[in-house]
Amino acid sequence: MPGSKIRVLVVDDSALIRRLLTEIINQQPDMQVVAAARDAYEARDMVRKLKPDVITLDIEMPRVDGLTFLEKLMSAQPTPVVMISTLTEAGADITLRALDMGAVDFIPKPRLGVEAGLSDFSALIADKVRAAAMSKLAVTRVVTHRTSGKPHPQAPTSVTAFQGTELLIGVGASTGGTVAIQQLLSGLPAFSPAVLVTQHMPAGFTRSFAQRLNSLCEIRVKEAEDGERILPGYAYIAPGDQHMRIKRSGANYHVVLGSDAAVNRHRPSVDVMFDSMAEVAPLNTIATLLTGMGRDGAEGLLRLRNAGAFTLAQDEISSVVYGMPRAAAEIGAAELIEPLDRMAGEILSWVAQKGRGVRV
Repeated sequence: MPGSKIRVLVVDDSALIRRLLTEIINQQPDMQVVAAARDAYEARDMVRKLKPDVITLDIEMPRVDGLTFLEKLMSAQPTPVVMISTLTEAGADITLRALDMGAVDFIPKPRLGVEAGLSDFSALIADKVRAAAMSKLAVTRVVTHRTSGKPHPQAPTSVTAFQGTELLIGVGASTGGTVAIQQLLSGLPAFSPAVLVTQHMPAGFTRSFAQRLNSLCEIRVKEAEDGERILPGYAYIAPGDQHMRIKRSGANYHVVLGSDAAVNRHRPSVDVMFDSMAEVAPLNTIATLLTGMGRDGAEGLLRLRNAGAFTLAQDEISSVVYGMPRAAAEIGAAELIEPLDRMAGEILSWVAQKGRGVRV
């Protein structure tokens, strides 16, 4: 839609939230709020009449909650949705369900003064709406169906004897990444080398995300803890609002978490994690950059490749938002550009070639 604005429908039972979101969105030169609904009933009629490009949807609404409305919307008139979520454990669980059901992304409500907090989030809100407008809904919904339940991945037989702690898998993602990471990790067996994951996500959500993945994947998944030893058979999720790095101590790797300045406007940042892996263990690392808005991770992936790591990026067709992997492809950071459903196989083939955890 060259030259046209992104048309947004705001759905929230709070008049204050509707007004603030409307003001923030209308301040952006490339988007406008075409209507604001106070509940799902009003929203249903507005969706039919106005056909918005993006919907911001509150999870907690009276009469019909956000998840119920989202489910009906995706069946009747699929539209990119950005959820408005509370920063609580319950809110995180519901938000992850919404992402599985087809929502593109979410915006956390600030903990403190609502008006001031949402004003501070204006750049984030604008980024999320832009990413949603660029997204591919069909990709998200197909991936969700493929990855439900415990998988039984097919791996090269030589990988089944994998031992040791030498090899590392790095994964970075943003918009659309929760579902993409689920599909990737679901394709890895319980005996996989350690996986380090940085997904752009705020504090309070990553623990629920890790717990949910742990219930769906053969590999064990947990939120990373500062100083813990990195072990094969585990995937470590960078905690929201903390960078994740690695350090080496003898033959072992350990997690290092930090609250230093955001990089590429993100904390955790994929570039920070990839740079750490490039410094500590490039020859023993395979890294992949998945769907997401922006450029975070592209330069770090290039530094990994230049240092001797094997690097991958998700292709455009399977990406919900082809931003981060596109940036990596444009600068030659990825040796292979692959669809999401082939990522796990490529990783396991690389592991098989490395042998039974032998240092290289």
